[in-house]
Amino acid sequence: MATHTSRRGMLKVPEVCDELGISRSTFYEWRLKQRAPRCIKLPNGELRVRRGDLDIWLNDREDAA
Repeated sequence: MATHTSRRGMLKVPEVCDELGISRSTFYEWRLKQRAPRCIKLPNGELRVRRGDLDIWLNDREDAA
């Protein structure tokens, strides 16, 4: 079932982690190292990732070999 944010093209951190097959701690480690997809910080402190930003981030990491 799609969440309200997913329908708007935005993903919650757990959704991003599930899609990438990583833990939340890995996501936040990547974020600290500026290696994570671009995030939007909401007024309540929660993070969201736009679907388009995640797709661009994945495409940028595609192996050309």
